[in-house]
Amino acid sequence: MQTRALGQTGHDSTVATFGAIALNWLEQEGADQMVELVLDRGVNHFDVAPTYGDAELKLGPKLRQHREEIFLGCKTQERDYEGARRKLERSLDRLGVEKIDLYQVHGLEYEEELDEITSDGGALEAFRDARDEGLIDHIGLTSHGSPGLILDAVDRIDDLESLMFPLNPVVAGKDGEEYDYEAVLERADEEGIGTLGIKAFAKGSWPSTEELPEEDRPYANWYEPVGAPDEIRERFDFAAAQGLTSVVSPGDPKLVAMVLDAAARYDGMDEAAQRSLIERLRDEDSPVPEQLHH
Repeated sequence: MQTRALGQTGHDSTVATFGAIALNWLEQEGADQMVELVLDRGVNHFDVAPTYGDAELKLGPKLRQHREEIFLGCKTQERDYEGARRKLERSLDRLGVEKIDLYQVHGLEYEEELDEITSDGGALEAFRDARDEGLIDHIGLTSHGSPGLILDAVDRIDDLESLMFPLNPVVAGKDGEEYDYEAVLERADEEGIGTLGIKAFAKGSWPSTEELPEEDRPYANWYEPVGAPDEIRERFDFAAAQGLTSVVSPGDPKLVAMVLDAAARYDGMDEAAQRSLIERLRDEDSPVPEQLHH
């Protein structure tokens, strides 16, 4: 599988990142098999979080067995020093490892959060202390929020080494600054920051729970994904062709093998194909930025 430099971390990430939230829906044996499948396909970048149910615990056994082969991303939604430190130690304990390669601010949505994270006694201070102690190697940030907020974070955090944000043809076709994740991608490239794409496979928001109760949804994702192999491949090709370091696989285990297949076969996507995909999807409903839907 193709690899790309993850900014200036010194790590080359595979063009697909395994979104380990998928493990939460599996029993341990199935989780072990999925990790083996992902590794067999050559994926070397994994992403997990404490909010993904049991995913950290389910990932643990195979992670420890294959620790040298896996660049491990984890994250925290805590915004203050104490909370972030506590969550980091809990993740290390649940995963059963001594170090996390990339520790990320999880799900930045509001300017006030950014103020708290970057203040004295904020989460970033805890990240930096942990880095000094060798508990983490690199600092990143993830957001489903507005591109402007992500750009503010780049301005204010000078040791940011990766960004995770939505990028897909539905969003790319929308006008307005609130959809301009391409600006984030450009800025990250200028600054030498690695980029991880999420929501590449989003088709749109689910109908309301009155129309479609959660238990009746065919996929575990919080948005409705595309599900056919050719659609998955088209979406993967589009996201990878934008210049992202890596595209994160979606949350439902049923989709993972198709994404791995698309990633293994990725060989670019020409401009005309990208444009026609954007045109075809520009009027679809976009599930991001997240705060527009709450």
